[in-house]
Amino acid sequence: MTQPRLRRFRRPHALLTASLGAFTLLTPLSAPPAHSAPATPAEARSVPPPRPPTAAEARTARYLESVRNHPDLLRDFFTRLPKGADLHNHLSGAVSTEYLIELSAEDGLCIDTSTTTAVTPPCGSGTRPAADARTDQAFHDAIVRAWSMQDFPPDQNGHDHFFDTFGKFGEVIWRHRGKQLAEVADAVAAQNQFYLETMVTPAPDSVAKLADEVGWDADLVALHARLTAGGKLDKVVAEARREADDGDAEFRAAARCDTDNPRPSCRLPVRWISQVGRSGSPERVFTHLALGMRLAERDRRFLAVNLVQPEDGDSSLRNYSLQMRMVRYLRTVYLKAHVALHAGELWTGPVKPEDLRFHIREAVTVAGAERIGHGVDLVHEDDWQGTARTMADREIAVEVPFTSNAQILGVRGAQHPFETYRAYGVPVVLATDDPGVSRTDVSHEYQYAAETYGLTYPELKDLARASLEYSFLSGRSLWRGNPTRDGYRLQWFCRGWLPGSGHGPGPECRRLIAGSPKAEAQWRQEAAFAAFETRFAGPLR
Repeated sequence: MTQPRLRRFRRPHALLTASLGAFTLLTPLSAPPAHSAPATPAEARSVPPPRPPTAAEARTARYLESVRNHPDLLRDFFTRLPKGADLHNHLSGAVSTEYLIELSAEDGLCIDTSTTTAVTPPCGSGTRPAADARTDQAFHDAIVRAWSMQDFPPDQNGHDHFFDTFGKFGEVIWRHRGKQLAEVADAVAAQNQFYLETMVTPAPDSVAKLADEVGWDADLVALHARLTAGGKLDKVVAEARREADDGDAEFRAAARCDTDNPRPSCRLPVRWISQVGRSGSPERVFTHLALGMRLAERDRRFLAVNLVQPEDGDSSLRNYSLQMRMVRYLRTVYLKAHVALHAGELWTGPVKPEDLRFHIREAVTVAGAERIGHGVDLVHEDDWQGTARTMADREIAVEVPFTSNAQILGVRGAQHPFETYRAYGVPVVLATDDPGVSRTDVSHEYQYAAETYGLTYPELKDLARASLEYSFLSGRSLWRGNPTRDGYRLQWFCRGWLPGSGHGPGPECRRLIAGSPKAEAQWRQEAAFAAFETRFAGPLR
């Protein structure tokens, strides 16, 4: 039988606005004209045809089709949908703005009334106690608008406002990593996700001090030797680990993990990615990259590095290729560290055409990135088809946060290369980026994908599977081969034993699940899919 498809809505913006409840949708979802360089069948890779749905999937698809004009039921469907992992998430930008305001009040911080920036006490002239926002709704709402994309006009470019928010609440976020994680991890669990990789900046002050002390040397081998001489870098690693220990202790206390009433965040596997500000001096960028990769080899809580901050900044553009070479060299030193890179978070207009020609390609072919964040300017790059084929061959996933791309770059609908990546067989995972700042959640990202690109329920299911498959979670996968190219096929010794089949896995499959954190998370998701499909067993009546 053919799989029913969720048809594109005539008024998706209105429907999603109604379905988001407390969230404010900031960008219309009607698709503009397609970009000028779409994938064609001749150019694109051969990807497997849509797989035939199981009976349970077909029933679930019929239900999805039946509620397409019922915003509350549609929102409920996407909230309950198991959605794998969030792999592109900045902790500081993921915390809800309301919680940041509450933390500001708890810490006795002040708000500069001219810039709406959190500052340290005492609250003198031109400032107000952040605690005033508890009782003054107008003051509270003004802070929310300044610290997030709330009420930002959808027809304006939100780039500068988006990135400016981090400076406004910067005094808040460095104080309570553990409390922030408890809040964010609870939200991830409530979205029916099973794993989180989130980005933080370890020991930033000590990294800056060490980098400035050592200075710059274009000979990266010599520079690394100077950083590590006398255990200098190891002292910063030790500090970063103590910082993580303190965050863990605060998290466990805030989340009540050692009580009889733990919060959902206690059961969510979380790993850290060390983020590195790309706008810093070359010596600081290199030092922070080295710290992050050394941490990934010495502390199981840390997995990878990533370069952050606006890719279109003057320093970021000037030093982009140098930074890719830094990552390439450090990968030869730290073989166990993973690399996920923001690349191609650019669009026509803000940057010169020559700056759109190579960022994704160099992140893939020079730095050896294992995942690409955003990748929006793909079709503007030289030989972008070759880059897409390379990503498909190497299973380099692209992390797609639709709301962030619309707010920062103004790219949405058919302009976005989402369908082009999929046509070339590139693994695609949906992500949130900075859901607190964006005022969104991952359920909205899945609903947007379904409505805008007409995805079937099995396609949504495989997007969720991809986010766990291409995570950096350790261990062997539940799936064999290249799932993006060949489909999600169970390891042979687990075939016929998926949750919902009526009996548990056999001995070898149980050993895989018990010995692999990745397979364990994937099995939990498959169990959630079985329960989800049982719940939505037929069309709305």
